[in-house]
Amino acid sequence: MIKIDKDRKVFVTSDTHFSHKNICRGVTSWHLPDGSVPTDQTRDFKTIEQMNESIVSGINSVVGQDDILIHLGDFSFGGFENIKIFRDRIVCKEIHLILGNHDTHIEKNRENIQELFTSVNHYTKLMYKLKTFVLFHYPVVSWDGLNKGHIHLHGHVHLPTSLRFGKGKKMDVGMDGHPTFGVYDMDDIIRMMEKRDIVSDMLFDHHTDELKGIVG
Repeated sequence: MIKIDKDRKVFVTSDTHFSHKNICRGVTSWHLPDGSVPTDQTRDFKTIEQMNESIVSGINSVVGQDDILIHLGDFSFGGFENIKIFRDRIVCKEIHLILGNHDTHIEKNRENIQELFTSVNHYTKLMYKLKTFVLFHYPVVSWDGLNKGHIHLHGHVHLPTSLRFGKGKKMDVGMDGHPTFGVYDMDDIIRMMEKRDIVSDMLFDHHTDELKGIVG
């Protein structure tokens, strides 16, 4: 559980994929059966350097050194050394990382690489401004505290902006779905989630039933 004082500014992102060659449209090796480059699965940059600079500037332009950044996985790509290169370019001192499927070097703690982060987890919760967030790299259909209005934030699926909200209080916070390819302010997420219904992706989920005595 991550508990943060209400006076701290908190930001969240996911799937930065720093230095990921194939996700960069100008240099990708990915192709559709007809030979064309998949525009829906790639970012509109000509070079990796251009993409990396946009990622870094998108973070540093809003997240200050004394703010808190929560990253929901797939931090970097293209080799072990890029983890530190990317981390060193982010001015924020406090970064909490939720491991994604491409964070194998960090998961194995190669050369104590986890020391670059304030915390490293596969899954955790965040308490912030009386709200509880369930943080996981992968989207889930039903989560702890769903019936209490807990908010599920995830990455992994690289949804476009128009599809970033799941059913109820669920959201893909990856950079690809952000309107300006940036990071999300937790205060903005709280406002966006406030009026969303408490519902589940499951057709029959007793956590959303209005029954007495349900505790989990």
